[in-house]
Amino acid sequence: MTVAQRPSVYTISPHRAFADALAAGLIARYGKDKMGLARGLILVPNNRAARAITDAFVRRSGGGLLLPRLVPVGDPELDERIGGALEPMGEGESVPPAIDPVERLMLLARLVQDQGEADAAEALRVAQDLARTLDQLLIEEIDPARLRDVAAELPDLSLHWLKSLDRLGVILSEWPRLLKERGRIDLAERRNRLLGALARRWRANPPGGFVVAAGITTAAPAVAELLGVVARLPEAMVVLPALDVAMEEPEWRALGPHEPDPVSGRRPRSIETHPQFHLKLLLDRMSVGRDEVERWRWGGGRDAPAVRTRAIANAMKPARFTGLWQELRPAERRLTGVRALELADPAEEAQAIAIALREALEEPGRTAALVTPDRSLARRVSAHLKRWGIEADDSAGRPLSETPAGTLLLALAGAAAEKFAPVALLALLKHPLVMKGDARLAWLEGARVLDLALRGPRPPAGLEGVAAFLADTGGRDGALRKQAGYWWSSVAPLLAPLEREFGSDRPTLAGLLATIREAASRLTADHVWAGPAGRAAADLFASLEQAAAAGPVRPTAASLPSILEQMLAGVAIRPPYGQHPRIFIWGLLEARLQHADLMILAGLNEGNWPALPTPDPWLAPRVRSELGLPGLERRIGLAAHDFATALGGRQVLVTRARRDGRAPAVASRFWLRLEAMTGGLTRSPYHRRWAQALDRPAGYRPAVQPAPVPDVALRPRTISVTEVDRLKADPFAFYARKMLRVSALDVIDADPSPAWRGSAVHSVLEAWMKEDDCDPAKLRPRAEAFFAGADAHPLMRALWQPRLLEAIDWIAEEVAANKEAGRLPAAAEAWGEIDIAGVKLGGKADRIDRAADGSLVIVDYKTGMPPANKAVAQGYSMQLGLLGLIAREGGFKEVEGIPAAFEYWSLAKKAGKLGHVASPVGGRTGLDAGDFTNVAAGHFVAAANAWLTGAAPFTAKLHPEYAPYGDYDQLMRLDEWYGRESSPASRGDGQLPPGE
Repeated sequence: MTVAQRPSVYTISPHRAFADALAAGLIARYGKDKMGLARGLILVPNNRAARAITDAFVRRSGGGLLLPRLVPVGDPELDERIGGALEPMGEGESVPPAIDPVERLMLLARLVQDQGEADAAEALRVAQDLARTLDQLLIEEIDPARLRDVAAELPDLSLHWLKSLDRLGVILSEWPRLLKERGRIDLAERRNRLLGALARRWRANPPGGFVVAAGITTAAPAVAELLGVVARLPEAMVVLPALDVAMEEPEWRALGPHEPDPVSGRRPRSIETHPQFHLKLLLDRMSVGRDEVERWRWGGGRDAPAVRTRAIANAMKPARFTGLWQELRPAERRLTGVRALELADPAEEAQAIAIALREALEEPGRTAALVTPDRSLARRVSAHLKRWGIEADDSAGRPLSETPAGTLLLALAGAAAEKFAPVALLALLKHPLVMKGDARLAWLEGARVLDLALRGPRPPAGLEGVAAFLADTGGRDGALRKQAGYWWSSVAPLLAPLEREFGSDRPTLAGLLATIREAASRLTADHVWAGPAGRAAADLFASLEQAAAAGPVRPTAASLPSILEQMLAGVAIRPPYGQHPRIFIWGLLEARLQHADLMILAGLNEGNWPALPTPDPWLAPRVRSELGLPGLERRIGLAAHDFATALGGRQVLVTRARRDGRAPAVASRFWLRLEAMTGGLTRSPYHRRWAQALDRPAGYRPAVQPAPVPDVALRPRTISVTEVDRLKADPFAFYARKMLRVSALDVIDADPSPAWRGSAVHSVLEAWMKEDDCDPAKLRPRAEAFFAGADAHPLMRALWQPRLLEAIDWIAEEVAANKEAGRLPAAAEAWGEIDIAGVKLGGKADRIDRAADGSLVIVDYKTGMPPANKAVAQGYSMQLGLLGLIAREGGFKEVEGIPAAFEYWSLAKKAGKLGHVASPVGGRTGLDAGDFTNVAAGHFVAAANAWLTGAAPFTAKLHPEYAPYGDYDQLMRLDEWYGRESSPASRGDGQLPPGE
């Protein structure tokens, strides 16, 4: 073959849009002949780069154009994409097919399990790290057998790393055998072989048309060898992005890699975090000197001023050369066209970015792109853009796990793994894909009834547990449970196969996956497999089920949600059409070879851009260095190169938030470099103000303190003794509950609340009194039987049972002592009512005792502390006095008499002991027991005359110190007026007080 005397290597400067400049140059060079371009071949780094260059050719052509073939060098079917370039190949050169990625991961997970005790989910997670390490070894063409040599050369490694090396060595020695049995090789190995075969073929027999390797920056040995061959072919060239050919030689040499020190044998550390390091390494492996690289002379039509390239290079100088910034002329440090925007938090940052993108559309034909590695920020911006009807072209897509199809599959696995606990069950039943179509409305009606029925502490586990819970229709929610149970009887059979498989003693991964797939099809009538996400999910499940037999063993039901999450998250779903033609959202990979008229570089905080290096759990940093693997910080250098190329856009806006969702954020090193070199970037003057003003109302009109005044005839004429405090302290809450009939819903799958625990204690004590005649010896066994029953919440059993049993023993002792003194229980959970002040007052006494002198003792059980004396003195917490009033007036059918004592039996701790008796009379309250009922009656009559039979307004939080519950705070819009009652804003005139 004829070899070119000088390598044909070019670079396109950062201030030029790479794809457009490349297309312009190739059209100028080969486009005069209609078939000239069609005879060529362009090697690109990946499929996204191929699409970007194709779009650039379309923009530059101005009409019809026959394009060259664009082939990604990382394509697993490179031999087919190249066409006849590799044909005919000799029998010895045949390249086996690559192993399926899912099958490979399953096999590696099994090997991980063989080397240690790990469940299926953990084995899969570790296998993913192992796969990355193995790929790096293959890409760098490092023989895994060297691991043993390295271990011998580094005896001072910590025990952890030595064990990790041993495990890795065993796995990698077993791995080739598994591949050989299947007639497969690793994908990275296949790429290496194909690239090597292509390099050998072209070296011996150059292709007929021109060849261009464009935008490839990876320094992998196989890629570098191929690029070295391309650079020396007669009609070929290599075009690199943003190589700094003007960097001073001392700076260039400082990047590394360096030769070993002749004395110590150690290599000086390379500056792998520099944006030019990987390009220098690539040139070294291509055997091309930097002085042999020429600048590409064609522009892309979207170019920034050429001085931008010099300013970018200066900003990214190696750290030890940044002192030279002080010697730069203003033109060499100026970043004209680059503005900065620093926002308070990610929400404000997303809003400002969306406004900037929307502003770009005001100019016809102008394009704008958001470039960020922060997917959360990208999603926020995309959501903000929808307020203007803009569907941004997000080329990074969404993880399959976040699509409707993915979330349904995860919901199925989660519900089955949690034995159909309420939260997981309802999330599944309400999923938008379930019963999609005509049956959806009726299905949702049933799911909502079930939602209401399952409120409160968790029912027993399993489908039968839910059915048994709904079958208990004796309580106040009996009608609701009955309705939900009828619907549930048609739903449970749909989920029964899931319960059977997940409840199996020895489930298999294939069986679990098949059950999930079949359940998804049943519940959605196959809608789950429709659309891009559905088809991707179907393909993934097909691969998983096929490879599951070779995967991790001993899977458990609890591990399947994690396994599915890991697999689904690794698949990106990109919408095929319908996006805006001028607004783009790019990840760093998508932005490498293309520019928009406005480039917004967002999320510039440490840990985000650049991301923190991902630790390698298999190889210590020192081992990686000895093997010749890239350092963990190499990715920072790639991120720096991405930043430098994106900074070359014609108009650039760089943004960051001063804090993330948890704490103050540290500005990215790239941001700090720009600020330090320029003396402060030019700030965008209006985007932040617009973001803050966009959702700001024209005037503030906070709600006033509500005080409804319903007609007297509409006011309730019945009230319970437990509602009197609410009426007096927070009349609005009473109004909402009794007149509006609004009540707070219990939390789904709630922990036992104090009220629930109190009800449980009351039920035990009531049954003890009515069925066991207050026999002290029978109380503790009855309480233990309650906790052993299916109705007892696990949290009650584990945490509260020991405390309660101790307090129960105290109650038994107190009752026994009272009996000896002649005081006997007379009634339990007794309901009584009387007419007073024009209303009916009712209440339930926990217990009423008959004293030896025939008087009554009103007893109220408290699982917490009894009411404070101060509240009683202020006329609150009169429950015992009102119950005594009802008893005095003969309101209890079970018992008659005059109350002479009032007691709270508290189960809370006092003086180091659980259980004590307190009384609201006597002591600091100053109330006499004989007069307590009269005092309570006086307070009640005053309240009834004001709010029940009178016309007093139901004012919200009238006495907030005695209104601790917040069930109706949102309804009364408390935060808008509380503490501002005297301000003009609270009066509704729309003006804020001075200084607010």
